[in-house]
Amino acid sequence: MWRALLRVALILLACSATAVLAQQPAGYRWRVPPWLPPPVVPADNPMSDAKVELGRRLFYDKRLSADGTMSCATCHQQARAFADGRSVAVGITGSTHPRNAMSLANSGYLPVLTWANPLLTRLEQQALVPLFGETPVEMGLAGQEDKMFARLRSEALYPGLFREAFPARGGAIDLFAITRALAAFERSLISADAPYDRYRYGGDSNAISPAAKRGEALFFSERLECFHCHGGVHLTDSLVHSRKPFAEYAFHNTGLYDLDGRGTYPPNNIGLAEHTGRAEDMGRFRTPSLRNVALTAPYMHDGSVATLEGAITHYAAGGRARSRLTSPFLPGFELTGNETLDLIEFLKTLTDSSFVTDPRFSNPWSVEPR
Repeated sequence: MWRALLRVALILLACSATAVLAQQPAGYRWRVPPWLPPPVVPADNPMSDAKVELGRRLFYDKRLSADGTMSCATCHQQARAFADGRSVAVGITGSTHPRNAMSLANSGYLPVLTWANPLLTRLEQQALVPLFGETPVEMGLAGQEDKMFARLRSEALYPGLFREAFPARGGAIDLFAITRALAAFERSLISADAPYDRYRYGGDSNAISPAAKRGEALFFSERLECFHCHGGVHLTDSLVHSRKPFAEYAFHNTGLYDLDGRGTYPPNNIGLAEHTGRAEDMGRFRTPSLRNVALTAPYMHDGSVATLEGAITHYAAGGRARSRLTSPFLPGFELTGNETLDLIEFLKTLTDSSFVTDPRFSNPWSVEPR
């Protein structure tokens, strides 16, 4: 029953998003460099400092889980660029998610969220899934909405924060406000000050080492093909922003599994095919951004590759289980030991140290919420 209600809620939210998109909400200042356009913002959820601050409080609040043991930040830790370091996420019941917790850095620039669901296009939608999803259970709040609202109302700070963030709604503490505040905070999680940014976009020729520059040349070469899927300002082929007239997104099969000689993936993790029903979409997943990639191990949709070296080895082999469904952008290649080190040095320059230490994104509770 709840899954049906959740699907209806997602559809309603998606429909409301078809309104005109606000590019630069009045009164909110994006903290982005001149070369980076701000994210797109839905007209029904304009940005404000008050809304972002409320969203930050909620993001770190364990009262948003059924047993009070888990917050959004449990699986999205700032020090790891808002990933969690596990192979796959684990919910409050101990049940494991089939997929790796993705980094939330620059999630406001993604036209499609999660690894393989093309219907989840808004952060407001996506917030409902970990809160109320049952397959698997993550935060476990299905059927416990009233208990969650009562917990939040009992916090002395929240009534004022909700009123300030949503004055037209009288500060109501409900799903409308909670999901929109969380989405506003997540849109504010912009990472754009890595050494590579200063080198490539800021004109600082000394911001990265000679080894990293050699690695950059390899990364963007036709020999390795990395840039075909990991290109553009966020090193992914999924992108939308406020100056872009259309959204781009893509899903790829990276040759991780072939269980039956026909390219079949594990039954609980078949990728885009789960939603399209098309055989050719088996094993196709959205391309993650490589920003902060040195902090977000393990890699791949199921966390089955532990290190950057392992990821390079995987792609050098053209996948570990090539099939007719494997992306043509995985032709395989050979690297010398020194070239591998250079490529890793380049990938390390994508780490934005200021992002993972920025107090604006940190836990605002001086005492852990009960």
